[in-house]
Formats: sequence, C-alpha cells, structure tokens
Amino acid sequence: MAADIELEVGTRTVRISNPDRVYFPALGATKLDLARYYISVGDGIVRALRDRPCMLHRFPAGIAGEKVHQKRVPSGAPPWLETVRVEFPRYGRHAYELCVTELASVIWAVQMSTVEFHPWNSRKADTERPDEWRIDLDPMPHCGFGTVRRVAQVVHELLDELGAAGWPKTSGGHGLHIYVRIEPRWGFGEVRRAAHAFAREVERRAADDVTTTWWRKDRDPAKLFVDYNQNARDHTIASAYSVRGAREATVSTPITWDEVDDVEPGDCTIATVPARFARLGDLHRGIDDTAYSMDTLLEWADRDGLD
Repeated sequence: MAADIELEVGTRTVRISNPDRVYFPALGATKLDLARYYISVGDGIVRALRDRPCMLHRFPAGIAGEKVHQKRVPSGAPPWLETVRVEFPRYGRHAYELCVTELASVIWAVQMSTVEFHPWNSRKADTERPDEWRIDLDPMPHCGFGTVRRVAQVVHELLDELGAAGWPKTSGGHGLHIYVRIEPRWGFGEVRRAAHAFAREVERRAADDVTTTWWRKDRDPAKLFVDYNQNARDHTIASAYSVRGAREATVSTPITWDEVDDVEPGDCTIATVPARFARLGDLHRGIDDTAYSMDTLLEWADRDGLD
C-alpha cells in the first residue's frame, strides 16, 4: 500500500490512508480517486448534504467487500466535524450523525471508507420536519428505462400543475429521483401521506406503466413503482452527486428536464461527472430558492382516505 497522503480541502487538511486501494474494479478507481471525485463536485455534494443528518454507506475493502451502514460518527473524529443528534424512539436510542457543513467533512467520510451518502430529508434546525419531498421512480425487474422516462414526464406535468419545482437526478441505478423543496411545516407522517397521494395521481394518469401497490410480491414486474415510502422517517436515499456502490462507480447525477429523454444513467460515473460538473456547474444550485406548500396534496390524501 502507498503511504498516507494529505489533501488540502478548504481550510482543513484531511489525511487519506491506503490511497491506492482499488474501490471500483471495473474502472480501477482507488480511494484517492474517490476523494478527488468528491472534491471536483464540492459545491454540489455540500449543497445536497448541508445541515442534514447523514447515514454513511462504508466499504472498508472496496465495493467488492462488505458494506457497512453507519449512523453514528465514531469516537476519534476531528473536533471540527459537525454532527446532529437524532432520536430513534421505537428503540429508545439516539445517534449523533454526520452533519455536513463543509467539503472537508465529506472527504473525512471518504477517509472512513464512505462511498455513498444517504441524508435525511430534514435538517439540523428541526430534524422532525422535512423540507424535502422525494419522488422515487423505482422500476421493477422487467420495467425498462423507457418507462422511467415516460413516467418522469408525467411527474413533471403534474408538478407544473401544482406549481411545484421538481429537480430530477439519476438514481445511480436503474431509476430516477425528483426532489421538491417543501415548507418545513409538517412531520414525516404527513409528508409521506402527501407523497402517497401524489403517487396515486401519477398512477391514475399512467395506469399502464405505474403501480403504487405496497407489497413487492404483489407488484407487476413490468411496471414502475412510485416509492412514496422514501419520505418516511429515517428512510434515506443516495444524495445528488453521491457515488453508488457499483462496480462501474455510477453517480446519482442531477439532470435537466430536457435531458430526461436522452440521459443514459450508466454513463454518469466518477470518470465522467467531474467534466460535466466543470462545464455545467451544479444543476441543483437553485433548489433552495422556493418551497412548496403541501396543502393541496394533503387534501388529495384526505379525499383518497390515505392513512
């Protein structure tokens, strides 16, 4: 193994041990390559994670090895690293999770073998009131990406009717995510209920392509599931600009609505996204400019009798 190296990240110095350890065999990309990727999209990844409790998906031996889901920041973390306390009432426990406020904390997490960043949809100021609604277009095993594209356009049309700005990104897998900033007035249960009502309306408009059937075994394998449960408390999905634990080092990449019909998610990797980011900047840079009220969706939830 190569000697440890130090990276200057803003005003911090972050040590990277085992920098030449191969994390992504298909690309030959190393731990140091991963750190340099996150530095290259620094503004974007910090914006995506800022002030949010964040669960880390760690791969100490690279993505061919065991994945560790880590909520708690370990002892020995640098004193400048910020955390946020979150409660788990069901188990009578709590955890201090990473709370990104600067790029150095992202690179520290990479040093800790983090590949994927999975933030909450609420922030440190009030962890119990989400400010982000997540629309997860999750294709079933026999659902092609063409269906994902069609449903995404239905989602776009419906968001426009509601007066809500949607910010799409690839999932880093086979689907798409659309984020909507919302007023932090409701708890997780109400946000999930509103998201369910929206999913039901998408299903009505695209009945041949969409299912909201809850149990996976009961879903048509050729349809797309609009996974409203990603808005439940303590459910997380990979952030914008998060690398995924895949051999090809795919990235959950912000796109424009005009790109939905052409994007090939497999083309968005740590090898290609830095040049795209340098050319386009962060396509989600305006995401915090406006916040949507969920009142209409909650009225739909009442109409549909959704719990």
